[in-house]
Amino acid sequence: MAISRREFFINSAKLATTSALIATGLISYSKYAYAIPATAIRPPGALKEKEFISACIRCGLCVNDCPFPTLSLATEKDNIAIGTPFFTARKAGCEMCDDIPCVKACPTGALDKNLTDINDAKMGLARIVDTQGCIAYQGLRCEVCFNVCPIRGKAITVEMKHNERSGKHTLFIPVVHYDHCTGCGKCEEACIMEEAVIKVLPVKLAMGKRQDHYRLGWEEKQKAGESLVSPDIEHQYNLPEGKKYDLQGEGLTDVKIESKLNNALDKLNSFNPLFEIKRK
Repeated sequence: MAISRREFFINSAKLATTSALIATGLISYSKYAYAIPATAIRPPGALKEKEFISACIRCGLCVNDCPFPTLSLATEKDNIAIGTPFFTARKAGCEMCDDIPCVKACPTGALDKNLTDINDAKMGLARIVDTQGCIAYQGLRCEVCFNVCPIRGKAITVEMKHNERSGKHTLFIPVVHYDHCTGCGKCEEACIMEEAVIKVLPVKLAMGKRQDHYRLGWEEKQKAGESLVSPDIEHQYNLPEGKKYDLQGEGLTDVKIESKLNNALDKLNSFNPLFEIKRK
């Protein structure tokens, strides 16, 4: 059936508009497909970002089953892959549910089903990013991040240091232990500063990585349960005469040489108490 010239141009305009909208959507999607800001944290058990994006079907079940107002689905304004789940620690950290309902709700494995202990989660890593802004470093008692930590005493401990400024007080410094930190964000959420001085960051951004060929001898010895160099004997130093070396103490020092006469007098003194009086 023939169409009029008017209908042809109207249909062409509709097609062009539709194509433009699709192209805009594709550009927007590709822009945020693998992008994630440092402040956005994936739910516990999330695969590596590219694998997560491929596996996540944007169903929202993890958000729906989270019993707390923690998780959200990304929109275009979040600069994250649209429809994927995330949370912002400063607004609401992960409550570390023992049964991990978000992982159980995921139908595709984008949230790893092998995560059965929430303490093994690695959502990110907490770092004190501003020691000058942290009042604990200034000598004031705080310890809020320590007290709210779900794995208090393991993920965050308090280290006592001498306050050099006052000379008589103790600094109670929070210390994050990477092996136990899950990146839940409760410390950042609770930080009393106007801008949090402790922040949860992606692991790659929060810490470096040495080359694989580096080996720390004391760590390898602990793993093996014995010295890697057999036998494990005390090192013998070839030192100049009159010198001694203390590896764990003073280092290289002079050997105190006493005269034979002084040695003889000391022995005699210990033998005869009256000898000291006679010498005087």
